[in-house]
Amino acid sequence: MILKASVLALALLAPVAFADTTFLPDSALTASTSYYTNNLGAVAMDRNDDGYSSEISLGFNFTLYGNTYNSLYINNNGNVTFNNGLSTYTPQGPTGVNVPIISTYFADVDTRGDNNGQVYYRIADDTLYVTWDNVGYYNQHTDLRDSFQLVLRGDDVSFADGEGQIGFFYKNMQWTTGDASAGSGGMGGKPAAVGFGDGLGNAQALLSSQTADINNIVANSHIWFNVNDGGVIVVPPPVPEPETWALLGFGLVGLIGRRAMKRKAA
Repeated sequence: MILKASVLALALLAPVAFADTTFLPDSALTASTSYYTNNLGAVAMDRNDDGYSSEISLGFNFTLYGNTYNSLYINNNGNVTFNNGLSTYTPQGPTGVNVPIISTYFADVDTRGDNNGQVYYRIADDTLYVTWDNVGYYNQHTDLRDSFQLVLRGDDVSFADGEGQIGFFYKNMQWTTGDASAGSGGMGGKPAAVGFGDGLGNAQALLSSQTADINNIVANSHIWFNVNDGGVIVVPPPVPEPETWALLGFGLVGLIGRRAMKRKAA
C-alpha cells in the first residue's frame, strides 16, 4: 500500500460530515473542446506532488457561501481553497475537506518530471484563470494526462449571456485516481471530485463526482455557475435568438419538403 507523509494532509483528511449536499446535474455540461482562454499565464508553483501556491492576492472581491474573499491558494491537486492551502490528495465526501473549496477536478495530480504538465494562473480584468495543463497523476505517472481550467470572476464583473461567475473547462481527461488513493493505472479507487464546499459540512457536487466514469463525463465539455447565498447555481446554456429559431424552422420545413418529394418520386 502506498502512503504519503504530509502532516497537513493527514490533518485535513479527517472525514467531513456533510450536513447538506446538493448535487448538480451532469446534463448542465456543454460540449466543447478548448479552454476558455489559451493564455495560461505564469507557472503557479514548481513541479511537485501535493503542493500549493503562496497566498495569491486576487485584486478583487469574490463571495462564496456568504463569505467574501480577496485572496486564495491554488492547490496542485485540482482545486483552489480559501484561508489555507491544501495538501490533501484524496477527496472525502462530495468535495472533500474542512476548508472552503472550489474543486474543478480534485484528484492526486503529480507534476514532477520534465515531461509532465504544470499548473498555471493569470489574473486579468478582475478574473482569475487557473489551468492544470496536461498533468499526470501520483506516483509520477505520465502515461495518462488531464487538462482542465477554472475561470473565477469577481463579484462586480459583467459577462455574456450563457456564461457565469465560475466556469469549469475540460479538454482531454484520461485519469481519475492516483496510486495513493487506491487507484491503479490512473483509475479505480477513490476517483476525482467536482464541486464546491464551504468547509463547514455543506457541499454542492456534480452528480457523477467521485464515480468511476467522472473523467469521461466531464471530458471535452464546460459548465458555468453563478454564486448565490446558498452556494452556486448552474447557468443554463443561452437560449437561441428568435432569428436562430426562424432559420431552424425554415430548415426543418425544407427538410420535410424534400422528404415528401422523394416519397412522391418513389
